[in-house]
Amino acid sequence: MSMMIQKDFADKVVKIIKDDPNVIGLAAAGSWITNEMDEYSDVDLVLVTKTKISGDKEKMIEYANRFGDFISGFTGEHVGEPRLLICLYDNPLLHVDIKFITLSEFHSRIEDPVVLFERKNQLTDIINSTKAEWPAVDYQWLEDRFWTWVHYISSKAARGEYFECIDGLGFIRARVLAPLMQIKNKTQPRGLRKAEMKLAMPDLENLKITLAQYNRASVVKALDNTVSIYRSLRRKLFPENIMLQVKAEKKSMDYFKKMKSN
Repeated sequence: MSMMIQKDFADKVVKIIKDDPNVIGLAAAGSWITNEMDEYSDVDLVLVTKTKISGDKEKMIEYANRFGDFISGFTGEHVGEPRLLICLYDNPLLHVDIKFITLSEFHSRIEDPVVLFERKNQLTDIINSTKAEWPAVDYQWLEDRFWTWVHYISSKAARGEYFECIDGLGFIRARVLAPLMQIKNKTQPRGLRKAEMKLAMPDLENLKITLAQYNRASVVKALDNTVSIYRSLRRKLFPENIMLQVKAEKKSMDYFKKMKSN
């Protein structure tokens, strides 16, 4: 599979939308921006239109259908982005995310995409005059929740619900540990995306020891490691104004220790 299939697909989309007066521009996001695309990459497209397309799934799919051998598509509510249509195309088989936005919505963005097509420099003008802002990790949000999550996983381990524990540990790995490690490494917090390529080796080794197998001892060890790693990252990163949940931490850890010894 050629690494160029993503670019070939985007070129084809540009040819199709040029004649559509409703389209103001098309841009590419994700790994296209950093030139890190490989044969396994998705295509992340941003389609900017005069009239609002998002919110009307039929219209979104109608556009997607024009762009290639469309197999299926669904909207991105599960990732918090209903304006996104997540598509699968054939010939060649390719995952394409298309975000449908209006020009005013283009002002608010997490990164500056690569403009593939535009009318009257409208996208470039916005990129040059406004700032993209990557969502910051809210340390207080994490601290307020972390110890309750620890108690929850401990209680489910005590009951023998190991699937639930494994799922909970995975959630903490993606939402807490990996983003904090990325901030420590001065890279964008992207959860577990490309963690294997982007994280420093000691961090990667630390993430590995938070993986649990389907048994009590493994879950307990993984949760123990998760807590130690979180405390270490918290010491390094959290500013003084973060209110630590001292009581929740003590009570949850007391419960966890008691559960471990039973």
